[in-house]
Amino acid sequence: MKRILLSLLIACFALHIHGTGILLEAEAFKNAGGWKIDQQFMDIMGSPYLIAHGMGQPVADASTDFRASAAGYYHAYVRTYNWTSPWSGRKGPGKFQLAVNGTVLSKVLGEGEPSWQWTYVGKVKVKSGINTVRLKDLTGFDGRCDAIYLCQEQTAPPETAEALQSFRREHLGYPRNPPEAGRFDLVVVGGGVAGIGAAVSAARLGLKVALLQDRPILGGNNSSEVRVHLGGMIEVGRYPRLGGLLKEYGPAKEGNAMAASNYEDENKLRIVRQEKNLSLFLNHHVSQLEKDGNRITSVIAQNIQTGERLRFSAPLFADCTGDGTVGYLAGADYRIGRESSDKYGESRAPEVADNMIMGVSVQWYSGKERNVSRFPDFSYGMTFNEETCEKVYKGEWTWETGMYENQIDSLEKVRDYGLLVVYSNWSYLKNHSEERKDYEKRRLQWVAYIAGKRETRRLLGDYVLSQQDLTKNVYHEDGSFTTSWSIDLHFPDSINSLRFPGREFKADTRHTVIYPCEVPYRCLYSRNVDNLFMAGRNISVTHVALGSVRVMRTTAMMGEVVGMAAAVCRRQETTPREVYQRYLPELKALMRRGIGGQGLPNNQDYNEGGHLSAPPIIQ
Repeated sequence: MKRILLSLLIACFALHIHGTGILLEAEAFKNAGGWKIDQQFMDIMGSPYLIAHGMGQPVADASTDFRASAAGYYHAYVRTYNWTSPWSGRKGPGKFQLAVNGTVLSKVLGEGEPSWQWTYVGKVKVKSGINTVRLKDLTGFDGRCDAIYLCQEQTAPPETAEALQSFRREHLGYPRNPPEAGRFDLVVVGGGVAGIGAAVSAARLGLKVALLQDRPILGGNNSSEVRVHLGGMIEVGRYPRLGGLLKEYGPAKEGNAMAASNYEDENKLRIVRQEKNLSLFLNHHVSQLEKDGNRITSVIAQNIQTGERLRFSAPLFADCTGDGTVGYLAGADYRIGRESSDKYGESRAPEVADNMIMGVSVQWYSGKERNVSRFPDFSYGMTFNEETCEKVYKGEWTWETGMYENQIDSLEKVRDYGLLVVYSNWSYLKNHSEERKDYEKRRLQWVAYIAGKRETRRLLGDYVLSQQDLTKNVYHEDGSFTTSWSIDLHFPDSINSLRFPGREFKADTRHTVIYPCEVPYRCLYSRNVDNLFMAGRNISVTHVALGSVRVMRTTAMMGEVVGMAAAVCRRQETTPREVYQRYLPELKALMRRGIGGQGLPNNQDYNEGGHLSAPPIIQ
């Protein structure tokens, strides 16, 4: 009850009056209408925001109420961004307008701003008491609104990140010292399949666990928001019980960019919520933490809807964010990009180290309808013709952008370029292609706006897995989960590079087949943050080795092992490193026993990859 009352109080602060200034955070609107909350870039531009992701069809209005103590004319500012500005000097397609108490202001927003900035909209009449604001989307092409500010004196809010953060805190009444969410044995940050595995595994072994996820659903890339199917093999290698847990929450259907139901979001939620020792915090984004020496003492997470901040304290933490966010905040050693070939003697590494990484996918599909449908002529710096267009009904993993970009600091641009390509190509097919008759009764049915990432930071542990470990099937005494996928490294498609040099949006890959190989437990904890585990694509591997371990059945088993190791830590009152140094037999016993339900049929027999049969197992 206390948490409910606190959430309501903070939600009221999100529509807070400070003097004569009224700040309305768009993500806190009572009714989002057809707009979606997008939190992916809040560490860069300062906040979650609402996005009108209608795929070319205007979405329903977002609206909220606010109370004003004094009637009169107020100056209105809206923080927004023309998302096509990096590629086009034209006015952008993400157009929308602001309405106050039913009066639509004439200023069109989202079409001219070259960066996130406050735009003056004009003067509006405000009543004493309850008033209403609405966001009226005009195009369905991803217009975005961060916040609205109403003030009686014409003074724009600050633009710099630090000043804007202080401005928000002052106007929204955020407490400087966030309240405690509770005491936990393990805090898992990141609700993809790895985070689910870690949290459930630890909870079943008796730990009090908090699982924090910055979206309203679980699953990460395997959710209905991104729609990538699971890959790799489970229940193989030295510990064949590992992977049994995934049979409980992993979808039984295969396929990328398929219907939302294929990804079984509700089942993932059900499995997590039924664990009595596990507390789930959806919509909570970690952007701060506290330390004592080389140990994390707590992480601070912000609710992406209400702005409420909570402190999560524990002796152990698991970074399952994919981006290595917790490790980065804690000062953990990490790498981004490709190592040189002489660093680890890897034949698939470049001669000289660089920052190239695997890209982000914005998947999409269209559907056949009875009637002819139209799609706007979309031209914002991306031009297609009969030779360069992609004559397809669907875009899967190969639609990949950002291989030469910093996918943390420049993620919004990387994601937006994926959207730009999809809309531009579809517009050409519908309006200009010689084969447009084939597309006239097809409509875009789904385009991802949550970026499907593959690679950013890799946190460094006591061991860094490399190509030789995989191709030579090196035996490690602390071998744990098994990686079975080939070394599958993406690079820009050569034809796409010729057509769009420096602006590639298609990927190719080359596979190096491996035997299933046990990965050392030492890859699953930080080498310089004493109480930090990691599971997922941010574990301690080289760029080349990541090509194998990054698929999601493999990351789910990482999570299981982390949960087991956390249980050993609690039982022995020790650290992740000392589990390897002193208590490895105890961890091995748990891995042999497994944590998943016994006797469940294997529903994970699709997309396992083509691999050689395994060599004899050395016990």
